Amino acid sequence: MLMNSDKIALVTGASSGIGAAICARLIEDGYTVYGIGRDFSSCPVFSASFHRLTIDLRETTRLADRVKSLLPVQEISLLVNCAGVAYYGPHETISPEKIHEMLAVNLEAPLILTQMFLRGLKARRGTIVNISSVTASSRNNMHGCAYGATKAALTSFGLSLFEECRKSGVRVVTLQPDLTETSLYRNADFQTAPEEDARLLPDETADALMYLLRLRSGVVVTEMTIRPQKNRICRKELPNSILS
Repeated sequence: MLMNSDKIALVTGASSGIGAAICARLIEDGYTVYGIGRDFSSCPVFSASFHRLTIDLRETTRLADRVKSLLPVQEISLLVNCAGVAYYGPHETISPEKIHEMLAVNLEAPLILTQMFLRGLKARRGTIVNISSVTASSRNNMHGCAYGATKAALTSFGLSLFEECRKSGVRVVTLQPDLTETSLYRNADFQTAPEEDARLLPDETADALMYLLRLRSGVVVTEMTIRPQKNRICRKELPNSILS
C-alpha cells in the first residue's frame, strides 16, 4: 500500500475516547495513522490505514526504544499527544505511584515523543497537537490539583515550543477540552452529567482538531479551549444529584 508521506500521523491514547475519535477523523481525511495504546481490546475497528502500536506510556524509560522498534516509518507529519490519566481526591490521598503515573503519561511521554520526531517535523513543516485540559488554566482544581498541574505544564510546553519552532514552519497546537464523556473519570467519584449541554463528546474535540489542521499554511491557532455551555457533574454514588 502506498502512503501519502505528507499525511502520516502518530496518535497516543488511540484506543478509546478522544484519541480514538481523532484517529477516525484523520483516517477519513486520508491519513495513515499509527495509534499508541496500552489495551486495544475495546478499540473501534478502523480501516487498513490504522496501525496499532501496543505501548505502555507509563514506562517512559523504555518509550523511545519501544516506538523505534514498532513504528515502521522514520518520519511523521503529525504528532497528536492525546493520552491522559487522572486521579482525583484530596492531595494527601493521591499516592506517589499515582502522581508518577500522571506525570509520565500526561507530561513526560509527550515531551519524549516530541523530542524524538521534532527534527523530522521541522523538515516536513509538520504539526504537533497536545490535548491538554481546561484545568490547565484553572486556579480551582480542588481534588484534582496534581492532574491540573501536569496539564498546565503540557500547555506551557506547547506554547513555548511554538515560539521555539515557528520559524521552521512547525505548527504547535494545544487543545484544552472541558468535561468530556470518556473514561478519564474512571478513578473519580464523579462523572459527566447526562444533559447534552453539560458535557462534550470526543468527536467534538476531534472536529476542532480537524478545523485547525485545515487552516491555510501560515495560520496557527496555538491554543483553543472547548467547553460545554453548562458546568455540571454527577456524583457516582448519587447518580440523580447534580453539582454545579
